[in-house]
Amino acid sequence: MQKYDAIVIGGGHNGLVHAAYLARAGRRVLVLERRHVLGGAAVTEEVFPGFHFSVCSYVVSLLRPEIIRELDLPRHGLEILPLDGTFTPMPNGDHLWRVNDHAKTRREIARHSRIDAEAYDEYALAMVEMARFVKPILDMTPPDPWSLHPRDLARLLFLGRRFRNLPTEDRFNQVQLMTMSAVDFLDQWFETDVLKATMSASGIIGTFLGVRSPGTAYVLLHHYMGEIDGAFRSWGLARGGTGAISESIASAARQAGVEIRTEAPIARITVRDNRARGVVLENGDEIDADLVASSLDPRRTFLSMVGEDLLPDEFVEGVKRYRFRGSSGKVNLALDALPNFTSLPGAGPHLRGAISISPGVEYMERAYDDAKYGRFSRHPYMDVVIPSLTDPSIAPPGKHVMSCFVQYAPYALAEGTWDDQRDAFGDTVIDTLAQYAPNLKDIILHRQVVTPLDLERTWALSEGNIFQGELSLEQLFFLRPVPGWADYRTPIDGLVICGSATHPGGGIMGAPGRNAALAVLNGKIK
Repeated sequence: MQKYDAIVIGGGHNGLVHAAYLARAGRRVLVLERRHVLGGAAVTEEVFPGFHFSVCSYVVSLLRPEIIRELDLPRHGLEILPLDGTFTPMPNGDHLWRVNDHAKTRREIARHSRIDAEAYDEYALAMVEMARFVKPILDMTPPDPWSLHPRDLARLLFLGRRFRNLPTEDRFNQVQLMTMSAVDFLDQWFETDVLKATMSASGIIGTFLGVRSPGTAYVLLHHYMGEIDGAFRSWGLARGGTGAISESIASAARQAGVEIRTEAPIARITVRDNRARGVVLENGDEIDADLVASSLDPRRTFLSMVGEDLLPDEFVEGVKRYRFRGSSGKVNLALDALPNFTSLPGAGPHLRGAISISPGVEYMERAYDDAKYGRFSRHPYMDVVIPSLTDPSIAPPGKHVMSCFVQYAPYALAEGTWDDQRDAFGDTVIDTLAQYAPNLKDIILHRQVVTPLDLERTWALSEGNIFQGELSLEQLFFLRPVPGWADYRTPIDGLVICGSATHPGGGIMGAPGRNAALAVLNGKIK
């Protein structure tokens, strides 16, 4: 029988962050990862010889600067390469190309609408203020609004004072962000269809909602809050793929004394006298610990590894009500050359940023219409990057890697299975892209199609949801994942949950892992 101070289930980036912070405080920590490679959905794999793909997560911006600084991740190999702007090709041969240079972006928007160019400054300032209001909340343990505990009351008072101190216009904007759809919110600022469609796309990522669905404005803000090296609203690519982020955190954890084991699937969490005592691996090995932290989602943690009979009925019902509803897929392409877009021909700098297939609001909403009735979108929204342009190490010389994030791809299909529909889905993605870059089909060497079912089977993301549960209003803050249990505690003493299913949610952020570790180290969880 082996004994540790803490066992962390899952070697994704949140689990690794959690382990690193515990070990830095002197705890003896073991991380157990089911797969052969660390990172969870933030992973780099050589899918085809010489081509290294960020198979699932592919860009970074939300990774908390506190984690980068406190774990000294650059010293452990983390290097973020800027992703310069978003290029949106249009069916009529025109395009919208927003870059990180604000003045250039204003001139580009003015080409479509002078009114929108003026509004762009005002919108940016308003969103900065909204992000400043929300950012401190990312690092706090959510209060229980039904509790009279002084700690919870103090947190609620803190939030109330912050909201009261906002200027009146910012309070109004904050309420709108929490209740409106992304398009309705943007309609108040802009008139250009392609601009609104491209900006609203951030509001649907990780949700089974359309750009006109209430609540998507907050998700837009969630993705607006990132920064790289202090540059606000910046996105980037990790050199070596997103797996390099996980590996840098793992390196920091190992230096702090964490033991990490891969290919160590867990059968169950050992519970005695309503306390987690360790885990049992699928090979029968038992490992004892004073604390067990799960970075897996609630369904896998509580219903599969603990068991309903050991949990309160009300809590089990809350876990069962928690919504996943995966809506995304990926198509990763190995290319022999660069795509040539009709609206802006040639291998220019527009290919070094994100390429957004979001030509109009109606296009985006029709993509959602397909998903509502159990079909993958026939004309999907796509967020495409070619990371080999900024990081040539991930592809052979002269070759390229293209990553296509695709929405919508509903987990539950009305007809057939994802194993049956995989090729048709991949063909649809390529056909859609080829409408804008006609040479694409001729330069594809290999393709990998990742369906929501693959995300569930291979990466343990229930129903293929990339955020371990929808970022919808009823599943945020003190309601995530179960009302009354949003402070990383669970009904089982000594069992902590620290994955993206907890506050503040998904993305390569690390905040859930850090917040849960600090709750343990501060004595809030024992």
